[in-house]
Amino acid sequence: MSQTPSAFRSFIPASARIPEMTLRAVLVGTILGIIFGASSLYLVLKVGLTVSASIPVAVISITLFRLMSKVGVRDATILENNIVQTTGSAGESIAFGVGVTMPAILILGFDLELTRVLLVAVLGGLLGILMMIPLRRALIVNQHGTLKYPEGTACAEVLKAGASDESMAAADPQAEGAGSRGISARTIFTGFGIGLAYKSLNVAFKGWLDAVGHVFGAPLKGGSVSMEVSPELLGVGYIIGPRIAGMMFAGGVMAYLLLIPMILFFGAQLPGVLAPGTEPISAMTPSEVRGAYILYIGAGAVAAGGIISLLRALPLIIGSIRAGIGDIAAARSGVAAAGRTARDLPLKFVGIGILLLLTLIMLAPSLHMNLLGAVLILVFGALFVTVSSRLTGEIGSTSNPISGMTIATLMLTCLVFLLVGWTGGAWYVTALSVGGIVCIACSNGGTISQDLKTGYLVGATPSSQQVSILIGALASALCMGPILLKLNETATVYVPVQQVAPQGISATAAVLDNRRESLVGPQAKTDTQSYRVWHKTDAEGGPAGKYLVDDSGQAVWLVDPGINGTHSTRPDGTEVRKFDAPKATLVSYIIKGILDRELPWELVIFGAMIAIMMELAGVPSLAFAVGVYLPISTSAPLFVGGVIRWLIDRRQARQPENQGLSEAQLTAQSDRGPGVLLASGYIAGGAIAGIVIAFLAGVLGDFDAALQKWSTANNPFFAGPNSEWLSLLPFCLLVLVLWAVARGSLLAPRKTGS
Repeated sequence: MSQTPSAFRSFIPASARIPEMTLRAVLVGTILGIIFGASSLYLVLKVGLTVSASIPVAVISITLFRLMSKVGVRDATILENNIVQTTGSAGESIAFGVGVTMPAILILGFDLELTRVLLVAVLGGLLGILMMIPLRRALIVNQHGTLKYPEGTACAEVLKAGASDESMAAADPQAEGAGSRGISARTIFTGFGIGLAYKSLNVAFKGWLDAVGHVFGAPLKGGSVSMEVSPELLGVGYIIGPRIAGMMFAGGVMAYLLLIPMILFFGAQLPGVLAPGTEPISAMTPSEVRGAYILYIGAGAVAAGGIISLLRALPLIIGSIRAGIGDIAAARSGVAAAGRTARDLPLKFVGIGILLLLTLIMLAPSLHMNLLGAVLILVFGALFVTVSSRLTGEIGSTSNPISGMTIATLMLTCLVFLLVGWTGGAWYVTALSVGGIVCIACSNGGTISQDLKTGYLVGATPSSQQVSILIGALASALCMGPILLKLNETATVYVPVQQVAPQGISATAAVLDNRRESLVGPQAKTDTQSYRVWHKTDAEGGPAGKYLVDDSGQAVWLVDPGINGTHSTRPDGTEVRKFDAPKATLVSYIIKGILDRELPWELVIFGAMIAIMMELAGVPSLAFAVGVYLPISTSAPLFVGGVIRWLIDRRQARQPENQGLSEAQLTAQSDRGPGVLLASGYIAGGAIAGIVIAFLAGVLGDFDAALQKWSTANNPFFAGPNSEWLSLLPFCLLVLVLWAVARGSLLAPRKTGS
């Protein structure tokens, strides 16, 4: 199916005039983009990855407007639905970049300022889109048939299948897919409802435990297995498939059933403290061993895996740059087509927009940016947006090594800073701002490439898509900052200083911030005083971190953040579920390790060796490395979802009608199947419920505490000798529903089009 641009016929021909960029399409896409962006941010903080939102947004749009047409409202055209999915897809890619980079600021000892997060999200999102626009003709049009853009192509098939009568009347009868009809979003809405209800009953109403597990004794002392029984992680596992899910779980098995027991076995005989730990290994629990040693090993593995994935893609990257430059030159030397389907935003608009964004980056005080930093953003941004856009076309968004590009950007930026003498904490924010903006830019560059491919196939107007995704990116970016700050705030624990430094610690006025701060969240009721803020950067006398200090200079509270914090129990005994943000931790280690040269390099190198060992065994190391870093309770439900996908895909491959299909065609068919739609609903419903519950935690703290007390005393699913086994029953039901829907036994689509 390799067609030249001249032979290609889009679904809606260039001569057709049907509604496209309407106000309702942009509004619906913006709202859906914010919803899926919020759920993606929640996911990236939990597991360090996201899933594409384009197909779920397209399906919801088709069904929403189809339902509205039943009450007299005009049904949406295929081009309007395409604008909805284009506008709505920006949130997911921005959420990934924000979740990967911005929480690192907490680990580096700074506050998570709203203006800083907003600026990085907005500037990075818009910059990535503007930098990709000049590449559209080169990559989407001239390389049609060569660059497949798998997610964009799959989304186009969904849009064609759900085309309205008006769209079918305007369609080119010679275009591929012009005869296909019929799609329903009943499956994704059902998944959303199940995920929302399950998460609410589980977490908000304490219906059952949200994580189950077991710690082994001798001869595997300290080994443990556990699992979060959550719908969103089950859905992610189904979508990413058995290979990635299996590798991530295998990494967790290495960490929890090999490395932690080994450290406890060999370290139990040591009389003193082994750095970077703060207490003897013999006195540590498995979770404390993970916090002191495994996190550094995991971070080293992730760093090495990211760099290796980038090196593996280097031939493609070099080829992408050469081909991109050649194709741009060829496109500019040719006669510009004036048809609707060849109309991009003017290059003058793009150039002025990029210059304005770079100026704002330099002028924003919260980014601590200078001319060199802006130049690095321009150079690395242009390079990696081009690379990301082309690699997305060749290997898809899921395999696109955005993490590796971010690591490369950070390492190169920090090395440049090191060469010019910019070391120490003062330059942390500048380096992180460069990395964050470039990460979001190249993530968004890949996303808009998929969207423009979808538009090319269905016959959309490129300039309308480009304007709509700029609007969607701006709206989603403005929402990511408040959501990130609120998620961090609701899981923040104020730890009494006596608990971490029994002898007490104090600070001089010279190291204290001028501003004052009070406790927020559920603990604010127990202490209404305001304090000075101290960002302690060393471990002398007590752990490094943010402290609240009274007027005499005596530290009263250690502020343990909700993201990457280590204290999960408040003084009143209330348990808090922290966000691990694995890739943000890695980002902080790179910046601190290069600019300060303070890192337990032995542990980091051990982790790098694990990644290299996996590569030598022929196993892609990045997914395995992320599994080493994440809690096994997070990777276990991913593995369950992956196993269900494996069973369904095997069954599909044996069907008589699929016997002649290639592996790529089977995968594409499975990606559009009911299982993926239900899993997408699980993800959105579970993640949105998790965000709402986190937001309400501060408001309904007393109700939550009373409910937890009642459930502990009266609910056998929540507390008691059999609570962990009983808590698996609702999760098993969730798994059975996914399996039944995916194989077509439940919610089977109607045979006739609607």
